[in-house]
Amino acid sequence: MGSLIRKKRKFIVISLVVPVLLLIGFVVLPAIDLFRMSFTNWDGYSSSSKFIGIDNYIAMFHNKDLWLSLKNNTIYFVMHLAMIPIELGFAVLLVSKLKAAKFYKTMVFLPRIINGVAIAYAFSYFFSPINGAFDEILNILNLEMLSRSWLSDPKIVNYVLAFVSIWRFSGYHIILFMAALQSLPQDIQEAARVDGANALQMFKYIQVPAIMLMVDFILFDNIRGSLQIFDVPFVITGGGPGYASSTFTLFTIKTAFTYSNFGLAATMAVAIMIIVIVVYLVQDKLIHKVIMKGGKKQ
Repeated sequence: MGSLIRKKRKFIVISLVVPVLLLIGFVVLPAIDLFRMSFTNWDGYSSSSKFIGIDNYIAMFHNKDLWLSLKNNTIYFVMHLAMIPIELGFAVLLVSKLKAAKFYKTMVFLPRIINGVAIAYAFSYFFSPINGAFDEILNILNLEMLSRSWLSDPKIVNYVLAFVSIWRFSGYHIILFMAALQSLPQDIQEAARVDGANALQMFKYIQVPAIMLMVDFILFDNIRGSLQIFDVPFVITGGGPGYASSTFTLFTIKTAFTYSNFGLAATMAVAIMIIVIVVYLVQDKLIHKVIMKGGKKQ
């Protein structure tokens, strides 16, 4: 028995060595170097850099365009957040005995499979002010008075881009919700039905509490994705007009590769990591409070 235990431990250690080394090599060490770089004025191509203390952090906090970019990120966050109950509702419908459910599942997940750059290019033509398909649809429906400069009006451009992001990622969330719902024990649900629980009561008291871990993950994915959105605004508007549709990540990349200020860009990257962690911790605490509150009510 002792020999078998030693072999098991040896197997576990060997199995963990490669993942741990990969984690250290591709996550931990780059993160440490990124943090170090945030205190320098490195331009990206010089062989040396100068230590400048917290000057980059001070410059970041005084950069109005960066704050505007972060404000634009909140539009993505709020719109994706508002979609989560709708995505959960669709998931509940698709796991029920719905006709052509397999077809709907495929159609829902299809945008997630398609390349993000291709989607962005397609929507840039869809909302184009010159022969754009969306304006043509409005004309056919005699709603031409609703036509706007969808991609150049600072007041609406971020909502249009957030809609594109929602169209791309909502299917992924629906599939995750479906997987969580399908993993629920059937005997508990059958017992609730026998006791007379209707669909709404099943949803509120059994399905939602049982998949709160998945809800927590999707909320985290929403936070991370909203703060790191890049390809949609980059391809469709390039962050314009001006910085009206720029996002935090897009502004960071432009700072590094357009303005050759890798030190300041590293500072922004550190800041976005801290924001993601802080927001997630706050969200996680709120979710646990909701779960505890729901448990006391029951």
